[in-house]
Amino acid sequence: MPSDSPTTPSALRVAIIGTGMIGAVHRRAARDAGSVVSGVLASSPEKSLEFAAAWGVPSGYASLDQLLADRPDVVQICTPNATHHAYALAVIRAGIHVVCEKPLALGAAEALELASAARAAGVVATVPFAYRYHPLVRELRARRQAGEFGEVVLVHGSYLQDWLLDPSSSSWRVDSAAGGTSRAFADIGSHWCDLAEFISGERFESVSAVMTTVYPTRPRPMGPSFGAGAGGYAASSFAGAASSASASHGEPASHGEPASHGERASHGEPDRIEVTTEDTAVATFRTASGITANTVISQVSAGRKNRLWVEIDGSRGSAVFDQENPNTVWIGTDEGARLLDRASGAVAPDQARLDLVPAGHPQGYPDAFAAFLADTYAAVRAAQAGGQPPDGLPTFADGLRAARIIDAVVASAASAAWTPIPA
Repeated sequence: MPSDSPTTPSALRVAIIGTGMIGAVHRRAARDAGSVVSGVLASSPEKSLEFAAAWGVPSGYASLDQLLADRPDVVQICTPNATHHAYALAVIRAGIHVVCEKPLALGAAEALELASAARAAGVVATVPFAYRYHPLVRELRARRQAGEFGEVVLVHGSYLQDWLLDPSSSSWRVDSAAGGTSRAFADIGSHWCDLAEFISGERFESVSAVMTTVYPTRPRPMGPSFGAGAGGYAASSFAGAASSASASHGEPASHGEPASHGERASHGEPDRIEVTTEDTAVATFRTASGITANTVISQVSAGRKNRLWVEIDGSRGSAVFDQENPNTVWIGTDEGARLLDRASGAVAPDQARLDLVPAGHPQGYPDAFAAFLADTYAAVRAAQAGGQPPDGLPTFADGLRAARIIDAVVASAASAAWTPIPA
């Protein structure tokens, strides 16, 4: 595995908190975006050293205090949801730029505190709504802004996965103490809402939602989950409630992902816990302009691995982005439909800057994530020089927006009533 070493004198130094699947994504994307990963903080000092060696980075931090004392340019937080607020607030108060995984916090109140603190501190603070960085997402947004599709009349789609279809699958995300009161919608529905608003230009104002839990119990999330060790996309699932950033080593168990199988009880069966978070959600929105939007969210849809689908229907045309096929988009008019290839023909400037290779060569999620981090690092440099961040960069303000939508969806499902979404 290649080590992270400076490629230019101006390369930013990045520290990563969390060593699970998404931590590994951050590490690779940070390298691809031209930064230097200078250190990592894991669930224990020993794990920090193990991952530092495996990732080829200089420092395995023993504590959050040690990480902050090292003064990296950017800290990237890749830990269970319940820990985001404490970590991000500590980083902001240290005057360090921050990237924090979504959901930004367990609720809108904590997210508002973080967004306000980042603004007051003058630090760059971003959230990885990285699907914005597929080149054809920018193409559709530019075409909508130019009026190609006419007035938007409907926004709809879905985000479907199947990693929790098996009732024996589990993760720290299943535990509401670690993941929050919403699971599927907070985890992937937030991505759908961000992308739908980003492409369409619509603003969701109220919601009517229904949530269901398919399996009332699952194995207690303990032990390995996704991957096999520090050398790859490794993770340990979360065991019990998340510790705060003020704990002895400032880091909970590693940011886990799909399919851990809980510890076996003495009788040979899994130790199971009650599940209070949803497997599916259906949400209908009213927008500020008066149109309707609708999405179906699921983590139990067989065969759907990461099917994020957004359709924008306008008075003169329609467009579809399908994240599992990101190198083409569907364009429809009343005269027929066609597929538009990435990097083909005349393209919008915002697509052109994200096109890395010619048409016919696929770009995907790793490229989009690296582009998100590249824009984050560009914003850091711009802040240092008194400049402006790149257009479309998702910040803590967007993380707060997502938290408010999540809270409204949860409240609507609980009350069976239309619920307003704060601006």
